[in-house]
Amino acid sequence: MTYLLLAMMATTPPEVYLETYDINSPTYEEVLQQAIHNCRGVNPEKVDIKLLEDLIEIEKEFNVPPDLRGMILSAACQESKYNPGAKGDRKFSKDKKTPMAIGLMQLWPYYERAYKIDRTNPKEAARAWMKHIVKQIPKVKRQCRYRTDRKTWIAAWVTGIRYKKKGGRCREVPNHLRTLKKWHKNIKIKRANGC
Repeated sequence: MTYLLLAMMATTPPEVYLETYDINSPTYEEVLQQAIHNCRGVNPEKVDIKLLEDLIEIEKEFNVPPDLRGMILSAACQESKYNPGAKGDRKFSKDKKTPMAIGLMQLWPYYERAYKIDRTNPKEAARAWMKHIVKQIPKVKRQCRYRTDRKTWIAAWVTGIRYKKKGGRCREVPNHLRTLKKWHKNIKIKRANGC
């Protein structure tokens, strides 16, 4: 009996993600539905739902605060309209023709060097994007001295996706947050209406 219990414990993952239901925080399933149906310029019938589900699983690895659930999806929506082959930011290249930012998250060449990824691989890009944001948290805590996880995460988010700025970006928010807030508001309205 003891051997069976030890064998079962050895195969059980050390950490299991448990999603909590809170009237103030959306579930990932609710966020997924918003991402499918409310990404501007994207036909819901053409959305790669499996890709969005994979992005959610990646986000879960980083324990994002519940009221920021869907940050990867909102960024992917705004940056590339969920297109892993998207190319942009040509104006910053030397020849004005070569895209600097590519892929689902519109990552610059820095990410390939720093995180050893292929920017056109959506899972690698999303994981590197999240790692880069989480990497900013200690710096943001020192600079901004926020008391809440939410504000710290937002400051790390904007610090991670924008160019360095003297004094930091404590008072700024990423444009992706507007999309995420819209989705969360829609979820609250649906819940209030019993849908």
